Amino acid sequence: VACQTRGDARRMNIKVKRIHADAVLPQYAHGPDEDAGLDLRSVEDMVLRPGVPYAVATGLVLEIPPGCEGQVRPRSGLALKHAITVPNAPGTIDPGYRGEVKVILLNLGREDFPIAVGDRIAQLVLARYEAVEWEEAEPAASIRGTGGFGSSGRN
Repeated sequence: VACQTRGDARRMNIKVKRIHADAVLPQYAHGPDEDAGLDLRSVEDMVLRPGVPYAVATGLVLEIPPGCEGQVRPRSGLALKHAITVPNAPGTIDPGYRGEVKVILLNLGREDFPIAVGDRIAQLVLARYEAVEWEEAEPAASIRGTGGFGSSGRN
C-alpha cells in the first residue's frame, strides 16, 4: 500500500499515540501553507553537554504509513544561536518503526545547553519515498567514466 492521503491531496493522516503526560502533538508554527516542518517538543528536562549526543524523548509514537518516512531535522534557530544540531540529519523514522520518537541532539557549542519539558527541539518533515526493486544490468558507458570522488577536476 502506498502512502495514502485523504481529502486534500497535500494532507496525510498519521496516527499518533502520546505515551507521556507532557507529550505535545507535532505542530506547524505558521500552518502547512507556510511551513514544511512540524515542531517536535521535549518531554524531559535535561542538560545537553558540549560534544555529547543525547536522545531526547518526545513522548510520541507515530504510525507512519508504508511509502512515507519521517525526517527529523535541526531547528535553524537552535543551530544558529546555540550550535545545537541533529548529527544524523535528517534522521529517518521508518514506516515500520513503532517505538517512541527520540531526537538525537548534539551541542557543538562550548557551554551546557538546558532543555526543558515543552521546548521545541527539532522539526519533523513527512515525505513520500519510492520503493526500489533492483534489476541487474551491465554498467552503461558514461563520459564521466569511473573516476569517482573528485574526478571532475574541481577541488
